[in-house]
Amino acid sequence: MKITIIAATGGVGRQLVSQALAAGHDVTAVARNPAKLPPDVLAAGAARVITADLARPDPQVLESAVAGADAVLSALGPHNNSDAGIAAPGTTAITDAMRAAGVRRIVAISASPVGTTPSPGRPNPPRHDPGDGFIMRHIGTRIAKTLFGKVYQDLAQMEDILRESGLDWTILRPPQLTSKPLTGHYRTAYGRNVRGGRSIPRADVARYMLTVTGQPETIGQVVGIAAQLGQAATGGVGRAGQTVVSSVSSPGGGEL
Repeated sequence: MKITIIAATGGVGRQLVSQALAAGHDVTAVARNPAKLPPDVLAAGAARVITADLARPDPQVLESAVAGADAVLSALGPHNNSDAGIAAPGTTAITDAMRAAGVRRIVAISASPVGTTPSPGRPNPPRHDPGDGFIMRHIGTRIAKTLFGKVYQDLAQMEDILRESGLDWTILRPPQLTSKPLTGHYRTAYGRNVRGGRSIPRADVARYMLTVTGQPETIGQVVGIAAQLGQAATGGVGRAGQTVVSSVSSPGGGEL
């Protein structure tokens, strides 16, 4: 599969590049500073590397980056409030380039608090995400939005852009991202956060991003994802917000 990875030097982006190459995919890595890519990727010339600043996107460069891709995986997003304002305009540039190049499939990372964050396209979101428990509803989400409110507003607008793009999109909403190693085990839920989901390794988010590129049932869906609790089990992605446990053996990837 030909895959273009946006924001390839971020935490999830680096995982996406490494896992996609290990799986034998044809990878184009897009980054503002490609020198931050893993040394083995640069040394071996294993991936096609394109320099692009999504804060000041060049439409021709982005169109070249996505041309011929079977899927675009976007790990674009702000790290904190001072970085906010990159995800929405950057995603506009990405989706414009995809339409110009005739590429349809995109998977992007958002965040679990975005489901209750107002945006122009969703001015009246639910007060509580149906997957959140009491602590997250009344304490956790409030703290997160106090600390990172501008981040979630940016990501909420990014989600609007994807919904209105006319493309085959899937949005992932993980909770806190960690640097723990790949487990291959995680829980997912359609249209809601994962109950009891506190965190997930970036490596597992990346794996799932790669996995869903080949799952047409995830097109047009927002999917909550979080680390598995308890003993590993095998399952699939739940319909209509049903939370299930997934254990995926094939490589995959993604990040914020």
